[in-house]
This record gives sequence, structure tokens and C-alpha cells, in this order.
Amino acid sequence: MRITALEYERYDLDLKEPYTIAYETVHKSPNIILKIITDSGLVGYGCATPDIEVTAETPEDVIRQIEGPIEGLLKGQPAFRHSYYQEQLKQTSQVGSSARAMVDIALFDLIARKASLPLYQLLGGYRSRIATSITIGILPLEETLERARMFLSQGFTILKLKGGLDAQADIEKVHKLRESFGSGFALRFDANQGFDPDSAVHFIQQTRKLGIEILEQPTPQNNPEAMREVSERVHVPVMADESIKSLADAFHMTRQGMMDMVNIKIQKVGGILEAAHINSVAKAGGLEVMIGCLDECGLGISAGLHFALSRPNIHFADLDGHLDLIGDRFLNLFQLKDGFLIPSDQPGLGPIP
Repeated sequence: MRITALEYERYDLDLKEPYTIAYETVHKSPNIILKIITDSGLVGYGCATPDIEVTAETPEDVIRQIEGPIEGLLKGQPAFRHSYYQEQLKQTSQVGSSARAMVDIALFDLIARKASLPLYQLLGGYRSRIATSITIGILPLEETLERARMFLSQGFTILKLKGGLDAQADIEKVHKLRESFGSGFALRFDANQGFDPDSAVHFIQQTRKLGIEILEQPTPQNNPEAMREVSERVHVPVMADESIKSLADAFHMTRQGMMDMVNIKIQKVGGILEAAHINSVAKAGGLEVMIGCLDECGLGISAGLHFALSRPNIHFADLDGHLDLIGDRFLNLFQLKDGFLIPSDQPGLGPIP
């Protein structure tokens, strides 16, 4: 089976409302959908969600990469030389991580459709559903509480609170969340690099009895020693996110004992194949893993979901990016029920509309 053509579509999806994290406010999400077409009639679908802060790409970069080195590498070639294509793209400096992820997802989707299996079963099929957190951005206190009330009433049992701009305000929010809604939900906190070590430790000390499950990326990504200091000084597991953009990052930080957990985002690391390598390093280091996302449409979320379901040491998911988007046509690829994501039982990533 050979690849005969590559086609793509760009969707600039508005957010239902802008949200703020420690280093930016987000209004819109570009998603580029790739179709890899073969001479057998099978088609594989992938998604790129470029983010200049995370993947160092623009949508225009991804489109240039599709029309240039990606098409040049794939068109007319055998469909199932997956590892070779990914290695070649990694060595092509202009091809960024979300573009590599897009190709990787499409090739995996194609293989699973050929095998007539849902992708998560092809990848290992360890579990068939996983609970996801849902995110509350940096908002005033009353809006934070109202958002939490709404999400909990919808059946979510895991809230992820963004912060990092004002540690004292973050402490107050955590206290008020527990006072208002009790202990019947898991609470994770993501500082998005906004704290220094002392601020992070102070935040955890002041919320010690309130059951924060995970402290995510408390300190800047360019200072891994600061993250190590936090992880050594607090009782809550510290999770690296922005600090882990490659297999080399994961190996270095795991070997040096700089964190307790890893957040793997397929768009950030360059695809499922690379995510699997990073997950293996984390497993060897005894670290728990969460699969996260950017502001991805349902196709990208589906890829993250299928990978999360395939590995026994992936216990956590933060796959809620699609819930912020208007006009996402890929929401039929999985179900969201009482806070759990459940994949389609159709081949590949599911039925593409």
C-alpha cells in the first residue's frame, strides 16, 4: 500500500471564551487536519495544533511543512514505514513538533484502519476508559467558584485549577473551593511556570490539608533545578509539563530526579511514537504519567485518549481542550460521560465525519 496524496484543511476555532494562564491569554485555536490517502482507498487522519509558546510553530509553518518536506518524504512511498518517516522528520529542522505529531497520528490511524481495530487496542489496549480533569483558568474568585459549581454538576470529578500569577490569591481559591464543595472531587493545580521555589513551597504549605493531588510545572522550564528543589521540599507530587519537550528532556530530568510525574502532550513531543518512548523512560524511573493536551479539536484529543488507554502506568488524563472550542466537527470520535472519556469502537481514531 502506497501513499498517493496528502490533503489538509485549516480550522481556526474560536474559544467559547478566552482563558488566562500564567504566561498568556488564549482567544483562538488553529487546528490543521491532515489526510494521508493511499492507493488502497484507506485514509489516515492527523491533527496539528501549533502553539508558538509550546511548539514554536505557527499554522503557516505547519502548512509550509506539509507542502514541502512532509509531502516530499511521503508521497509515492510505502504507507507503513512509520519509524523511518518519523526519524527523517526529526532530522529536518524546519519540521516542528505539532507537524510531526500530525503525520505520526495519521500514520497510526492508517495502520489501525488497515487492521480493523480501534487505535488504543492496536497500541496495547490496557484500559477502555479514563477520567479526565477539566480546567479552570485564572479567574476572579467568584467566577472560579461558579465554574467549579458548573463542572461538578456536569459529572466531572477532577478539577484542574490554573494559577501562578498571585500565590496568595491561589491559596484563597483552593480554600474556598474546598469550603464550598467539600472533598468529593480531586483537585490539581497548574502554575504554568509562574512560581519561584519559595512561592511554590509556600502555596503547598498553606493548602497542605486541602488535598491537592498534583502540583504541575510550578517553576520555569529553563530552570530544572528549581523544580527539583520544589519536589524535594513538598509532599505533593510535582509534575513536569513545559520542561518535557523531548525524549532527551525526559531522560535527563528523570535520571536527575527533578520531578515526580510527567505530563506528556502528543503535540508538544512530536507524536504517539515519541510519547511512547518518553512514557517508557518515566516508567523505568518509577514516575507516574498524565496525558495532556493543547487546545486541540476532537481529532487531536482522540489521539491522546487512545494513547492514554494503551499503557498501564498512565493513570491520569487532562484531555479537555476540545470543550473550549466552537465548531469542532470531530466530537463523535469518543464519548464524555460523567467525566470519563470513552473511545469509539470503530477502527483507527473512529468515524471521521
